[in-house]
Amino acid sequence: MPIKTIIMGAAGRDFHNFNTFFRGNKDYEVVAFTATQIPDIEGRLYPKELAGDLYPKGIPIHAEEELLDLIKKHGAEQVVFSYSDVPHEYVMHKASMVNAAGADFRIMGTHHTQIKSTKPVVSISAVRTGSGKSQTTRRVALILKEMGYKVAAIRHPMPYGNLVAQEVQRYASYDDLDEYQCTIEEREEYEPHIDSGVIIYAGVDYEKIIRKAEAEADIILWDGGNNDFPFYVPDLQIVVADPHRTGHESTYYPGETNVRMADVFVINKVDTADAENVIKLRENLRKLNPNATQIEAASPLFVDDPDAIQGKRVLVIEDGPTLTHGEMAYGAGYIAARRFGAKEIVDPRPFAVRSIAATYVKYPKTGPILPAMGYGDAQTKDLEETINASDVDLVIIGTPIDLSRVMKITKPHQRVRYELQEIGQPTLLDVLMKKFGRK
Repeated sequence: MPIKTIIMGAAGRDFHNFNTFFRGNKDYEVVAFTATQIPDIEGRLYPKELAGDLYPKGIPIHAEEELLDLIKKHGAEQVVFSYSDVPHEYVMHKASMVNAAGADFRIMGTHHTQIKSTKPVVSISAVRTGSGKSQTTRRVALILKEMGYKVAAIRHPMPYGNLVAQEVQRYASYDDLDEYQCTIEEREEYEPHIDSGVIIYAGVDYEKIIRKAEAEADIILWDGGNNDFPFYVPDLQIVVADPHRTGHESTYYPGETNVRMADVFVINKVDTADAENVIKLRENLRKLNPNATQIEAASPLFVDDPDAIQGKRVLVIEDGPTLTHGEMAYGAGYIAARRFGAKEIVDPRPFAVRSIAATYVKYPKTGPILPAMGYGDAQTKDLEETINASDVDLVIIGTPIDLSRVMKITKPHQRVRYELQEIGQPTLLDVLMKKFGRK
């Protein structure tokens, strides 16, 4: 009899684990997915078109809160934990719940889940979400292009819409973003690549995705999500660490997995972090992985009109996942507001409506900063209403995209941009030249 299995996820790693190991595997019967972290993904089906011949009706997706009932209802023998950016203690609490309900608890590693590419793969992962993967990926892409290589980036999945239509996605222009009806979270990851002239792929079926990307690139970049480990076997694994959260490199899953597998560490944000935390982070990383190369880097800020910030009462908007499950209290927008002399950073919580207000309830550690939550049209409208209702002189947008492209902001606003800049030696160029040389 096949082993009845439930996969715990968040519309990303869970689908990938299913596709690479469980789909077509008659030794297992996946009776359900559970979902968390991402709003409104439960109550759907993993569709039959993607689930394969063993699942002619598809596979139901339930809220994670139903997990114990689902184990009992289906007589599940195994639960597979398949999402990221959570404390080790959190994972073991889930394991204890599952074991107490009678089922085995499983975490899958690289052997059964990583896909081998026919082209070299450079992966960029992180200790925590919000460490600076995106600007590191853009920096690596620029260097490889200057070395003469054609590069394609593949982004960790964010399939929040029609899963069949999103099986394989290719983005080369803003029109592609509109065609796929991308959420704010998706645009934050894709737009900067498009701006840099790098083609980016994403979707649901990462075997099909890599085969498409291989046809038009010399080197593949894996642009990781959260702190998940790569879906592909990397030829060079770069892991970004954040000295604003020193200590998390050994206390969060699966960030520690990345740390132990890394070939290169990029210790980012050294320009804004406490020097003692930078030193301690270097020591911690060396203890966990003494053979990895360590690179220090900054994420310098660029603002169109810094003088416009001085003396103003401002609303600061930051990347949503970084503030919520990433547990960062602030980001580039907050730093810009302080650096350029804002009179006051206004707390947005009194102006928050509906799903944005609910986000503050779910993530109470999020301080007087507005997370740019936009998992669908309704939440984007809630974000727009919250911004425009805020009693401020100026809005500072610290997200990777221009929010004014996807909503109407009636307040004066300034964007904050940031890129990766290595400090001293070695540099990413040194590492990439040693690995690949010029084409």
